[in-house]
Amino acid sequence: MQTAAFIVTALVALLHVYFLVLEMFLWTKPYGRRVFGLTPEKAEMTKSLAANQGLYNGFLAAGLAWGLSLGADGYALKLFFLGCVIIAGIVGAATANRKILYVQALPGALAVALVCLAHATR
Repeated sequence: MQTAAFIVTALVALLHVYFLVLEMFLWTKPYGRRVFGLTPEKAEMTKSLAANQGLYNGFLAAGLAWGLSLGADGYALKLFFLGCVIIAGIVGAATANRKILYVQALPGALAVALVCLAHATR
């Protein structure tokens, strides 16, 4: 269970690094515009907002990496940052795109379940 919790939490962290790159560096590029369904004009107008979102995603990834680096002692940190991931996913789904619920919140919830199970069985 420990291994599954580690792997899924690490995947959530890597997913947020990917979001950081998309939002901070690729937002106005063809790939970023295609992922988010943006016109060049809309991407240009919103690039500072996207960079801010990307920075927050980087903080989530860093917090998860910190929790992972502490092993079992990082239990509370992992739960806190995974909780932030889930809340961000729910808010994103409610305000921007329903797909965010499945891409962000669902993996975070799975990681929380595994982290809790791993903690309970150690």
